[in-house]
Amino acid sequence: MEQQLTKALVNNSSNPKRAWQLFSRALSTPNPPFHSVPLLTGILLRHQMLPQIHTLHSFLLSLSPPHISIPCQYTIVKLLATHEHIQDAVSLFRSTRSHFPHHPPPNVSLYNLLINKSFQFDFPNFMSWLYKDMISASVSPDTYTFNLLIDGLCRSDRLGDARHLFDVMRDKGCHPNEFTFGILIRGYCKIGLPLEGLMLLDRMKMMDVYPNVIIYNTLVGSFCKKGDDDEAERLVERMREDGLVPNVVTFNSRISALCKSGKILEASRIFRDMQIGEVFGLPRPNVVTFNLMLRGFCEKGMLEEARKLIESMKKDDIFFNAQSYNIWLCGLVRNGELLEAQTVLKEMSENGVDPTIYSYNIVIDGLCKNGMLGEAKMLMSLMINDGISPDTVTYSTLLHGYCTKSKVTEAKNILHEMIKRGCIPNKYTFNTLLHSMWKEGKVSEAQQLLQKMIERGYDLDTVSCNIVIRGLCQTGEVDKAVEIVSEMWSHGSAALGDLGSSFMSLVNEDDHGRKCLPDLITYSTIINTLFREGKLDEAKKKFVEMTGKNLYPDSVIYNTILHHLCKRGKVSSAFQVLKDMEKKGCKKSLQTYNSLILGLRNKNQIFEMRGLMDEMREEGISPNVYTYNIMISCLCQAGRTEEAISLLNEMLPKGIIPNMHTFELLIKSYCRIGEFRPAQEVFDIASSICGHNEALYSLMFNEFLAGGEILEAKQFLESAIDKCFDLGSFLYKDLIDKLCKVENLEGAHDILKKLIHIGFGFDPASFMPVIDGLHKLGHKHEADELAERMLEMVSEGKVGNKAYQNYRELNHMKRSKYNIDGWQAIVHRDDGSAAALKNLKRVQKGWGQGSISILQTPKNDILDD
Repeated sequence: MEQQLTKALVNNSSNPKRAWQLFSRALSTPNPPFHSVPLLTGILLRHQMLPQIHTLHSFLLSLSPPHISIPCQYTIVKLLATHEHIQDAVSLFRSTRSHFPHHPPPNVSLYNLLINKSFQFDFPNFMSWLYKDMISASVSPDTYTFNLLIDGLCRSDRLGDARHLFDVMRDKGCHPNEFTFGILIRGYCKIGLPLEGLMLLDRMKMMDVYPNVIIYNTLVGSFCKKGDDDEAERLVERMREDGLVPNVVTFNSRISALCKSGKILEASRIFRDMQIGEVFGLPRPNVVTFNLMLRGFCEKGMLEEARKLIESMKKDDIFFNAQSYNIWLCGLVRNGELLEAQTVLKEMSENGVDPTIYSYNIVIDGLCKNGMLGEAKMLMSLMINDGISPDTVTYSTLLHGYCTKSKVTEAKNILHEMIKRGCIPNKYTFNTLLHSMWKEGKVSEAQQLLQKMIERGYDLDTVSCNIVIRGLCQTGEVDKAVEIVSEMWSHGSAALGDLGSSFMSLVNEDDHGRKCLPDLITYSTIINTLFREGKLDEAKKKFVEMTGKNLYPDSVIYNTILHHLCKRGKVSSAFQVLKDMEKKGCKKSLQTYNSLILGLRNKNQIFEMRGLMDEMREEGISPNVYTYNIMISCLCQAGRTEEAISLLNEMLPKGIIPNMHTFELLIKSYCRIGEFRPAQEVFDIASSICGHNEALYSLMFNEFLAGGEILEAKQFLESAIDKCFDLGSFLYKDLIDKLCKVENLEGAHDILKKLIHIGFGFDPASFMPVIDGLHKLGHKHEADELAERMLEMVSEGKVGNKAYQNYRELNHMKRSKYNIDGWQAIVHRDDGSAAALKNLKRVQKGWGQGSISILQTPKNDILDD
């Protein structure tokens, strides 16, 4: 009977339902066919009939006496685990053990199999239960059991538990072997504790366990990553003393660490020695070695060396693989060689190497970051034609590129195309678009996107909430932002439901939502906005709330508070905050000192300001152009212009390039006291650094004109006209009036003719003083011609621009308030110092001054948005 059933099952191995029916009938006989259980289970597994396997196991559980069926139950468990159905295997195993706790347990090999599979499929809870069940069932674990458990704990970053198991092994009758030590050493090295691993290496010899090359390589690699080259060298020597020969992996670890730390020349020396390995007794480099060097050259910007290396790799036929090509593509993109990167991408297919999705994404990312969105979109189309579907990274990269260019509509189209093609957006995709919408003021669209994210099952995270909070702060709804932050502690991302009734679907209190909690960025945004709006008490309350939630402020938040306190003249409060900042271990930065110097400047405490600058240097923090501008403005306001000039002379040798506002402060200070020759000298320095630009000429013209230096002012205006500058900020009408008043009608008339000649739409009222003067001199014909031209300009709409009026009002306001707080309008931070330095070097080398472009001046506030 049993032989007939076995034969029938074999014959129906491709018809599992029939095999199951045959076996089910046999179960009703007095002698169930236990010997056929493994065969049937194998058939059912091959056809994924797991419910029938569970039914079979349940039937075996019901049989008595149980000792007859228990071995079959364990066989089913073993087969399930072997076929990688670990959850089903452990489930049935636990069922058997709970039904028959007092019957003999399986042997250690089944436990080891289940622990191994649990480890492979990342079920640490299964591993823990299985080990506890072994101990309670008095099954003695062997060394392999402990190795599996220690490996699983190390990979889960539970080094303490792993070390405890290691220490109790001998109490359980097991002795660690080289694999045990290797696993634990690797665990310590993984979390950056190679010294602990080194102590284990010493312990190995005490226990008569001998290390292998893998253990040494693990330690060498870890010490190299920490930059401890000396210890790595000692380990290599120790290997040789133990009779082990360092292999290519040993040297690759060293080369990798050197490249990552920027020591590319030292890495190159080792690489060259390996290439002539027979001379030095070193292993020959493999493709991994070449790729490490290629990546090192690329990251260091040494593209010529990288090209030579590639030629060598091609000769040895080891370059033609996707990994090497991708490293080269990354290097080209990283160094701005986008055209060559696109050429290399095409070359891959020609050389029989299929570009991967990663290959395309590298080049698309480079194109997007350089604003070449059309080329990036075209490359994605080529990629699709080549049979490679764009993934989430591809679409997210393009979407981010469009958002960076403020092209929200195009970004939305990318998102629609992405979803249409079945590519699932991730949180990064949505957050990128969400941030762009808030930035562009498209609030309703941003809220609609939030709703769609929830409807489609995309849980919001803290980044999403921070984007919304920042957007609300930028649109003046700080109270709503504060409310959301408070609600986040209770409801997580569901706090965004308060934005409107359409968001009430977000209000849920599941575990995931609760994990979406405020972070330092959240509070930094809120505190900065509250301070900026003058709500100091509320800002302080949020600071206290943050610390009460175990969120400890970092230097960014402290600097934000310092800046706003100093800006409002609360210098003593700022220094109290500074003490707390230092007490909490936050280091002072350039921003910190600039804020404090700004606060002292409001109090005109020049001596204390200089003291802070000296302290900066002692701390190794270099002042920047903003620091110097604060000092210079303070000295100029105090009438100590010569001291201010000495600061200018101090800046240049230190590589700190003055910006336009540095020169504006000095020029205005000299002109205000009638020192026009030094002002001219400052202008000459400024033009050599910033170039001959409109802002500089406008400044000189207006200041000289206001100081009564009419002819010199006229020369600046004529130069500006010759250089085709926009004259909107030049007070040319005042010059014409003054020329006429000093009976220099010819000069005034000449200015008018030049303005007419260049087609500048100036104020027609500028004609009147000249027309009146010509009439007085009896030059009626010329006066009539000017009057006619004036009427033509009015009829053609070429009237005085608003810039002139605005500038004149602003200039008047600055002069009337100069001795109070007007300095704030002209002290600015420079973010383009590097570019200025480069221009200065060009000037010093004798390159053309006129070709140097003006540096754009950023905003004054160093922390405000």
